[in-house]
Amino acid sequence: MSVVALDNQDYAAKTGPRDTRASYHGNIMVYVHWEEHLFFCAPLAFPLPPAMPFGALVSEVIAPHYAPHPDAAHIDWSAAEWMINNVKVKPDFNASLEANNIDHKSVVRFWTPGLHGETGH
Repeated sequence: MSVVALDNQDYAAKTGPRDTRASYHGNIMVYVHWEEHLFFCAPLAFPLPPAMPFGALVSEVIAPHYAPHPDAAHIDWSAAEWMINNVKVKPDFNASLEANNIDHKSVVRFWTPGLHGETGH
């Protein structure tokens, strides 16, 4: 079997980026990371509708996906600290992701005061 080496710039110019918003059928890719909890070593990625309320993101997406962590049952979501695209925010749980400035490839990070993962620090 022969292998053909392609110049990365030439390939990208011919194919274009494959991860644009248009590729997600109306959804946006949102990355979520629970800081200080390295049981999950990297952000989780979710294709989500931009009209989804932030509260639904928390209750229907974030909470169930982080549920296997021993600290998850102790999260006080009302005390969680949030950062969206490197800006500390107090999200509006009733407003949409889009209204909370979450767009395609946004990173949503959160901290849970008093819960510090497996380290206990």
